[in-house]
Amino acid sequence: MAIEIERKFLVANDGWRALRVFSLHIRDGLIATDGGKKVRVRINGDRATIAIKGSRNGLIRAEFEYEIPLVDANELLGNYCQGRIIEKTRHIVDSGGFRWEIDEYSGELTGIIVAEIELPATNTEFSRPDWLGVEVTGDERYRKGNLHKMTTR
Repeated sequence: MAIEIERKFLVANDGWRALRVFSLHIRDGLIATDGGKKVRVRINGDRATIAIKGSRNGLIRAEFEYEIPLVDANELLGNYCQGRIIEKTRHIVDSGGFRWEIDEYSGELTGIIVAEIELPATNTEFSRPDWLGVEVTGDERYRKGNLHKMTTR
């Protein structure tokens, strides 16, 4: 079983932009959610995946992610996500020996920028770049399922 250990932060300033390695456009759709578990479909460029994520236990959650045909992903986004689709640009930034994913949301979520770091263990230490703001790992407002709800207001 694959696991995900991730921490999330708001971004305090644009200092990360100078460290950007590359960026890609992502469309995320939630197919189902239940008690912290979710099934998500994602398209980034010409690659599509489906992910099944378990409930969180602190910073840890089970994660199963598989590549699927692009045509299937478009079908799922169009017919199984009930309009719960998020668009964002993911910027990849290398800082302090770690790879950060900076998600800059668009559409109704324009202005929200979240930095995520995946860690090998829950007790892994890392230096906090000066562009990093407040941690929102445990803040329900910044969970994908809740961001999706904000787009269906």
